Amino acid sequence: MKTTIPRLELTMEQLQKLVERARKGPLSEEEYYQLKAAIETLGYLTQLMEDQDTTIQRLRHVLFGTSTEKMEKVLPNELQNQESGAGTDSVDASPDGTSSEAEAAASPRAGHGRNGVQAYGGSNQIQVSHSSLKKGDRCPECQKGKLYERGTPGVLVRVKGQAPLSATVYELQKIRCNLCGEVYTAEPPEGVGPEKYDESAASMVALLKYGSGVPFHRLERLQDNLEIPLPASTQWEIVAETAQVLEPVYEELIRQAAQGAVLHNDDTSMTILELMGKGPPRREDVEKEDVEEAEELGTDRTGVFTSGIVSTREGQKIALFFTGRKHAGENLAAVLARRAAELGPAIQMCDALSRNVPKQFEVIVANCNLHGRRKFVDVAHKFPEECRYVLESFRELYKHDAFCREKSMSPEERLAFHQAHSGPLMAGLKEWMEKQFAERKVEPNSGLGQAITYLQKHWSKLTLFLEKAGVPLDNNLCERSLKKAILHRKNALFYKTQNGAAVGDQFMSFIHTCELQGANPFDYLTEMQRYADELPRSPQEWMPWNYRETLERLRPSRQIA
Repeated sequence: MKTTIPRLELTMEQLQKLVERARKGPLSEEEYYQLKAAIETLGYLTQLMEDQDTTIQRLRHVLFGTSTEKMEKVLPNELQNQESGAGTDSVDASPDGTSSEAEAAASPRAGHGRNGVQAYGGSNQIQVSHSSLKKGDRCPECQKGKLYERGTPGVLVRVKGQAPLSATVYELQKIRCNLCGEVYTAEPPEGVGPEKYDESAASMVALLKYGSGVPFHRLERLQDNLEIPLPASTQWEIVAETAQVLEPVYEELIRQAAQGAVLHNDDTSMTILELMGKGPPRREDVEKEDVEEAEELGTDRTGVFTSGIVSTREGQKIALFFTGRKHAGENLAAVLARRAAELGPAIQMCDALSRNVPKQFEVIVANCNLHGRRKFVDVAHKFPEECRYVLESFRELYKHDAFCREKSMSPEERLAFHQAHSGPLMAGLKEWMEKQFAERKVEPNSGLGQAITYLQKHWSKLTLFLEKAGVPLDNNLCERSLKKAILHRKNALFYKTQNGAAVGDQFMSFIHTCELQGANPFDYLTEMQRYADELPRSPQEWMPWNYRETLERLRPSRQIA
């Protein structure tokens, strides 16, 4: 006999009340927030299902994400049919006429294959001399020639495992006088300070937590298994104290980011427990100087976001993160407030959301082409032939931009190249889109019609790279940076307080800026702590791209002292 399960009609408010009741039960804090996140996800999926425009493919993307948006994955059958036809023109030729497929076959992709010894820059370097022979000895084989030292030594790499944070116990001998009772304790070895946790401990905790997304409690369990205890509360105390020491350099990093030629920005959702269930601060709860900011946020702002800002200038890249109730445009405005007036307006790259644009400052806004392309990817299964033309146009556009990078063109040279090669391409795409509506080939309310409308609506900002030097094609640089915050949200779920979020933002900014500059974030954080007294005097000399030169200048004077 088949059992019929009764259908329950529950609103989101009722579900949230049930979750709050469960909080009083045997659930831990982490389990409670996992359950709450699951209920909120259910609510979001319910809203999507109620929307008649939501497709099964869209739900799959929401639940499982998309591994790639390459044409061979989006339109595999269409491309196979095209490639099998005789006389088909190749779309894989580079602007200089060479075959990109041949180039790919000739040279392996970067990052693939075994690591050479040069990849182990953070390892200990130990020179080993021959046990029985030295330079100038007679050759033991022929007994005639003399041995000389070859320029390239043999290399042997050995990798060993150890705890993320190791510990050394110094047993200091104590000697006591049997007559007067005076006790004499041995001095610790030179270089061993009085503090229990040295500078490298703070750097490692910060790098694991804010660079690799390892929550404090997870690192605590790992350290316990290795019998080197490091409580989560202690980890927080370490990074919080270190953040105060590094504050002058962080402020300088923001100031220098404000001077950038191009600023990318975007945001993603975040959770701060201190703000959960709370609206913006009431007027009577804030200081007078904060009243304007509270009014600017509005009375209905309940969301919490992490904004990512990446500033580029003359090869330097600075990543900044800000977590709170403000949107990306408001956080960008706070950065631009430190911009030198004589520089003029900066180029801003973002998607087409109005909340990403700062209202108080003039910027030259460019929009992300990949956001426009993605709208055609979403409907490619319904309109394969039409979407293939659009996707091929974008593919050629990105080949042109890759060619500019390969040839290390200046912004002005890149602009001229795009005007010559990408200008006709984009003009053809614009004409094609106008024809679809003019000749009634596409219904404006269809998925393809909406994708075309999006491109037409934002065309001037999407094609700004054809008018002004230095304008990027997309906002990928910022979206990749935001993966730092998303990784933290995925693993740690939330920040506890606004101060905790500010500390996380600071360390994420330092760590990802180092990654963008090719600097070692562990070494950078450690050296700044060792020279903490120098940071307030000249913070501009402690940027990830110049701190090594500063160290070379300071170390001789410290050794003399």
